[in-house]
Amino acid sequence: MEHMKMIFWPLIISFLMTVILMPFIIRYFRAKQLGQVTLDEGPSWHENKSGTPTMGGVVIILAVVLAVFFLTLVNVDRSLNAWLLTAVFLLYGLIGFVDDFIKLFMKRNLGLTSRQKFLAQIVIGLVFYVVLLMNGFDNQLNVPFIGNIPLGYLYGLFAIFWLVGFSNATNLTDGIDGLMASTGTIAYAGYAYIAYTQEEWGVLIFALSTVGGLLGFLIFNHKPAKIFMGDVGSLALGAGLAAMSILLNVEWTLLLIGLIFVIETASVILQVFWFKKTGKRIFKMSPIHHHFEMEGWSEWKIVGVFAGIGFLMTTLALILLP
Repeated sequence: MEHMKMIFWPLIISFLMTVILMPFIIRYFRAKQLGQVTLDEGPSWHENKSGTPTMGGVVIILAVVLAVFFLTLVNVDRSLNAWLLTAVFLLYGLIGFVDDFIKLFMKRNLGLTSRQKFLAQIVIGLVFYVVLLMNGFDNQLNVPFIGNIPLGYLYGLFAIFWLVGFSNATNLTDGIDGLMASTGTIAYAGYAYIAYTQEEWGVLIFALSTVGGLLGFLIFNHKPAKIFMGDVGSLALGAGLAAMSILLNVEWTLLLIGLIFVIETASVILQVFWFKKTGKRIFKMSPIHHHFEMEGWSEWKIVGVFAGIGFLMTTLALILLP
C-alpha cells in the first residue's frame, strides 16, 4: 500500500526538478557561448542548430539521482535495484559528460575517441555484472516462448554486449529535436509498467524518475530545440534500458520496446558495410532518421512516426509477456 501511495512521486519530483533547473543551464551555456558544434559530415540543413546549448542530459541525470535518493530517504524502497540502476545510469552518463566536456570546453569537434568510450562502457558493464553475481544473480536468459535458459558466466558477455550496444544505439538515435526524448519516454514507461506488474519497486522508482526527467526535458527539446541532451544523456538512457531489462529478466522485450534504437543502429551498420563492399549507399544518409529528412520528411513527422512505432512495439511487448 505504501508503494501505491508513492507511485507517481518519482515522476513528479524529477519532472519538476528538470523544468526548474533546465532554464538555468540554457542561460549559462548561452552566456558562455557554449553550444552544439555541427560536424562536417552531418546534414547541411542542421547548420542552423550550431550554437544550441547541449549537455541537457546532466539535468535529467541529476533529477533521477535526487528523486531516487529522496524516495529512498523516506523509505519507499531501499532495494539494491534502484541504486544499481542509478549507478549504471550515472556512470554511462559520466562517459558522455567527459566526451561533451572535451568538445565544448576544450573547443574540439571530437571528444573521447571511439576506443576510449568503448573500453569505459565495457568496464562499467563488467562491474554491473559482477555486482549482480555478488547478489545471487542466476545467469539465466529469458527467451520468449521457451523460458529461462541458463548461460553460466556467458551471461556476463551478454550483459556487457546489451549495455554497450543499447547505450550506443540511443546515442545514434539522438540526432533530431525531440526524437530520443520522446522514444525514450515511451520505452521507460514500458519498463515502469513491467516493474509494477512484477512488484519490483526499485526498478519502478528508477523508471518513473527517468520518465519524469524526459518529459520535463521534452518541453525544451522539441523542435526548435532550446537545448540538446548530448552524449551525457543519450548514453545513460540506453544503458538504463538494458539494465532494467536484465534486472526484470525480460531481456528480449528490449528488441521490441527499443526497436527504433535497433533500427537506427542497423541502418548505420548496413550503410557502412554496403559502402565498403560496393561503393554505394543503401540510405541517402544514416542513421535512418537523416534518410527520411533527405526524403523531405519534417522533423515533427519523423518524431511522430518513430514515437508511434515505439508505442506500438512497446504495447506488443507488454501483450506478449506471460
